[in-house]
Amino acid sequence: MKVHETPFMPSEVAVSRPKLPFTLPLDHLRITRWDDPVLDAVGHDPRSSYVERYWLALLGPSTTFLIRRITAELEAHPNGFDLPLEETAHAIGLGVRGGMSGPFFRALARTGQFHITKATGPAELAARTRLQTLTRHQVGRLPPALQAEHAEWVASTSATPTAEERRTRARRLALSLLELGEPDEAVELELHRWKVHPGMAHEALRWAHARRAGTEAAPSAAALATAAAAPIPPPRRPRPVYDPADDVA
Repeated sequence: MKVHETPFMPSEVAVSRPKLPFTLPLDHLRITRWDDPVLDAVGHDPRSSYVERYWLALLGPSTTFLIRRITAELEAHPNGFDLPLEETAHAIGLGVRGGMSGPFFRALARTGQFHITKATGPAELAARTRLQTLTRHQVGRLPPALQAEHAEWVASTSATPTAEERRTRARRLALSLLELGEPDEAVELELHRWKVHPGMAHEALRWAHARRAGTEAAPSAAALATAAAAPIPPPRRPRPVYDPADDVA
C-alpha cells in the first residue's frame, strides 16, 4: 500500500468513547468470572486463532491482549484475582500515560463496551472467558478479505454435526447450567430452545448429574474442541467498531 493511500476502515468509526465504571486514583481492580453457560460451552477462547483472526479487527490489539491476559489469570485463579493496573498496562506495552484518557484505560473500557466485562462493584469487574462468534453486523465491519474468509469459516463449521458431536455439545450445556444452579426443568427447556432433541436433552441432563457426582468420564478433548467450533446464534444488539485512535499513545 502506498503511503498516501487511505487504508480500509470499517464503515462506522464515529463511535462514542467508552466510559469506565470507576474513577482514579486506583491501584488495582478485582476481576471475577462472568459465567455464561452458552458462551462457556460453545464460545471462543480469547487466545484462539478465531479471536486473533476476526475479533482483533473490532477490538483492536490493546483490548485483545488485555482480555487474553485476564482469561489466563482467571484460569489460574477461578475465584477471582486482583489486576494491578499499572503493572498490567506496562506488561501489554502501554503504560498508564494519559490517565483515564490514555490507551490502557480506553482498552479496559472497550471490554465493557463489547460486553466482555461488566461492573460488579466500585472497583470490581466480572469478565467472560469466551467470546461469541461474530454477528452478521460485526462481520460487515471487517475488511472485505476477512469477510470472505469468515464466510468460508462459517460454511466449514456449519456442516451437519455427527450424533456424537451433538451429544457432546448438549452435555456441556447441561453441565454448565447445573453448575449455575439451574433446576432440572430449566436445563431441559434451555436445551430444547437450542434445538436439542428431547431424548438427547434428557440423556445430557443425566450425564451432567453423573459428571458432577464424579461417576462419569468427561468427553474427549477432540470431541469438546469439535463441539466448541460451532457458531452460536448472534444477539440482536450491534457492537461498536475498533477506533485506531484508541491505540495511539
